[in-house]
Amino acid sequence: MKTILKTFTTLTVLLSIISCQNPQEKKTEELANNYVKFVDSVANIDQEQAIENWDAIQKMNENKTAELNIEVDKLEDKTQLNAKIDSATIKYEKCQLRLMELKSKYDSENKAITMRKALFGNDYVADDLTFTWVNKNNILSVYEKFTTTVTQNKDSYSRQEWDQLKMLYEALDNRKNTVEKQGLTAADNNKIATLKFKFGPMFMVNRMGAKSEENSEAKE
Repeated sequence: MKTILKTFTTLTVLLSIISCQNPQEKKTEELANNYVKFVDSVANIDQEQAIENWDAIQKMNENKTAELNIEVDKLEDKTQLNAKIDSATIKYEKCQLRLMELKSKYDSENKAITMRKALFGNDYVADDLTFTWVNKNNILSVYEKFTTTVTQNKDSYSRQEWDQLKMLYEALDNRKNTVEKQGLTAADNNKIATLKFKFGPMFMVNRMGAKSEENSEAKE
């Protein structure tokens, strides 16, 4: 009997607390709870999916927090709700930082692949720069594609990109040393030598120009 009375008393207290909440408090608490659930869903979503849809997620977060802040400002006692909202906000910001770091990494990798495909054509294979797909029959066309693309875009490359271009070119040269032993014709070899003679000065002049521009921008 005492247990029943104790339980009844507890329920009565809880019901009285709930009944004391005015409509504004109920509305704001519901919004806060929904925001917490939203943040939890963002934290648990697949990372690649989150990165792909980040603009939409960020927009949704802005809308939810804006609406929530308007309603919280209408309350007299904001302490408990602010603590709940602040905790969710910190969790969201940590998640955002982690995803942005991954996005920057993915963007950099995708940019590198896009540049290499532009330089070497659709036949390019990401094989750790061993260029095993290059042989005596296609190596001249690979050099021609590379040199033509660099010539067309030489004014748009940054200093870091010129360094990447040099690394790629040297890796292709290493492959040529192997291909020469596999029957590369003298005619193709001479044409490649002409292309290499063209690339060398172009690399030096344009890399220096890109570095000079970066230094000027840094001073400004």
